Amino acid sequence: MERLDHLEHLDKHLVDELAQVARETVRDELREQTRKQRRTAMLYAASGAVALYAGAALALAVGLALALGLPDWAAALITAVILGAVAYVLRGAARPAASRPTADQAETVAAPPSGLGTPYPPMPPVAPEAPGTPEPAAAPRQDDTDPEQPHHRA
Repeated sequence: MERLDHLEHLDKHLVDELAQVARETVRDELREQTRKQRRTAMLYAASGAVALYAGAALALAVGLALALGLPDWAAALITAVILGAVAYVLRGAARPAASRPTADQAETVAAPPSGLGTPYPPMPPVAPEAPGTPEPAAAPRQDDTDPEQPHHRA
C-alpha cells in the first residue's frame, strides 16, 4: 500500500508540472500574439494621425483657394459646410445597410413588454418536432368533413 501512496504523489507532481508547462506555453503564445497586434494597432494609429493632418492641409488649401475670390469669413464658412457634408456622407456609409430598418421591417419587429427595447427573436411559424416522434396524420381538408358530424377543435 505504501508503494501506491508514493506513486500517487508522483502522479500529482507530474500533473502539476504538466499544468505549469501548459500555462507557460499559453502565456508565451499570447505574448507573441499581443506583440503583433500592438504593432499593428500602433501603425493604424500613426496612419490615422497622418491622415488627419492631410485632411487639415486639404481643408486649408480649399479655404485659401476660396479666399482668392471671396471674403475670408465666407471662404471659411463654405469650407466648414463642405467638411460637414463629407463627414455626414462618410457616417452614413459607415453604417451597415442591414441595421437600417425599412418601413416593412419596422412593423414586424416588436419591443418586449419589459421595456428594455431589445426585440424578441423571430419565431418559426410551426413548432419544431422532437426527433423520433411519428409524423402526425394529414389534417382533413375542409371539404372532406361531414357537415352532420359534430366539429371539435383540437
